[in-house]
Amino acid sequence: MAQQGQHDAARPSLRRIALEWGRIGCIGFGGPPTHIALLRGLCVEREGWIAAADFEDGIAATNLLPGPASTQLAILTAWQLRGLPGALVGGLCFIVPGLVLILALAALFLAGSPPRWVLGAAAGAGSAVAAVAVHAAVGLVPASRQRMGGARAQRGRWIGYGLAGGVAASLAGPWLVLVLIGAGLIEVAVRTAGRNRPSPGGGGRAAWPLPLAVAAPGAAGLAALAWVAFKVGALSYGGGFVIIPLMQSDAVHRYHWMTDAQFLNAVALGQITPGPVVQTVAVVGYAAAGVGGGLLAAAVAFAPSFLFVLLGGSHFDRLRADPGVQAFLTGAGPAVIGAIAGSAIPLALALQHAWQYAVLAAAAVWLLAGRRGVVSALLGAGALGVAASWAGWPVT
Repeated sequence: MAQQGQHDAARPSLRRIALEWGRIGCIGFGGPPTHIALLRGLCVEREGWIAAADFEDGIAATNLLPGPASTQLAILTAWQLRGLPGALVGGLCFIVPGLVLILALAALFLAGSPPRWVLGAAAGAGSAVAAVAVHAAVGLVPASRQRMGGARAQRGRWIGYGLAGGVAASLAGPWLVLVLIGAGLIEVAVRTAGRNRPSPGGGGRAAWPLPLAVAAPGAAGLAALAWVAFKVGALSYGGGFVIIPLMQSDAVHRYHWMTDAQFLNAVALGQITPGPVVQTVAVVGYAAAGVGGGLLAAAVAFAPSFLFVLLGGSHFDRLRADPGVQAFLTGAGPAVIGAIAGSAIPLALALQHAWQYAVLAAAAVWLLAGRRGVVSALLGAGALGVAASWAGWPVT
């Protein structure tokens, strides 16, 4: 299959994918908004490997899947460029750097109280994540608006879908996916009615199944750990931060692998280390069963992301050519953008100290007004958090 209509000479080698996706895995501080911005900067803006509209399609598709959307986007973009080998190389290189680092830090942090400067770095970097979310959303707006069209009704629907996504991200949590699917189906209905013919059924095919309710296994030990990791990787919608209460309930209150304080340290590690926020599950696995438990938890949590892309990716180009699917993605796209921007609200409200809001404001100016890089914003915010810890300001 000719992926994105590119010739082999125009596509990166597997070695280049390993280097670039590994680089993003090393510097991807801040979770999904950062990963989206870095992948878009590489694949769309700098190298031109993937068209802006195709990249937006990928975001819409992965946001409709359960599990870590930014990891699935990293796998999908690598698959679009080099097929199965690219998906495996890109996905692993994206995941492994953060996994190695977070397991090494877990060994230190779960042995005792974490250093105060690390907590300061986590508080500082976390302060900037809301600004990163807005920055990522802003970068996706032009292609999405162009795709929707310039008529007054089309502009009105684009705004409506975006607002719905933003409100859902702020209030609906894991049910956000229903709003994304709803926006896509509404657009299918509108465009089908405009063509005055029966629906081609594209919207239904583009909407991946919602997770089924299944009973958790009662066994403890590795079986319970694998179940917790599976829920994180395959049954959670709404982005990386949705998994935090899910994991806390199991790791602290049900299986007693960690104390509340240790779990908060795990969340801090997930925010200050690069790579997907889902890496936090590796700390839970380490607390349950050491290094082997951490590796098991990570493998189980990320396996569904590879399967979703590898089993469904070969059908993606064909589905995108279907008018119904195109209409679905045209409606879902602005809802996704609104959801990314809307996630900034709970992220900002989660800040606990006045100095963190000052860091957030500085990061917003740096990213949105100064149009500077995401990585420099997060590293600078982390450095300000370390300074706050040295000054004796509260960091927990």
